[in-house]
Amino acid sequence: MTDESPPDGSASSAADDGPTVISGRNFEQEYRLDVSEAGEFLIALGEQLRDGDDLRLATDEWELPFAFGEPVELEIDFEGVGEPELEIEVTLPGRTDQTAPDVR
Repeated sequence: MTDESPPDGSASSAADDGPTVISGRNFEQEYRLDVSEAGEFLIALGEQLRDGDDLRLATDEWELPFAFGEPVELEIDFEGVGEPELEIEVTLPGRTDQTAPDVR
């Protein structure tokens, strides 16, 4: 994993557990989990998506807060040749706090 904190080191989580991934930076982390743990993650993610418009992913090393908008893109990709593989991808657009200008 690459440290994604800003150069001045000012971004940290509320509990100072680690750097906060901020807008204007790229971040990627992959995990290999057992099925049960992946299912628990997806349930928790689904509950946050259902109940609000903010998402927070975190480990002991980093925190990723994300305000999402709509529409959410859901892609299902099944490859049945050779070793079958199912890929489910959810793309959440970011929410902007910008407002339209006044019409005068």
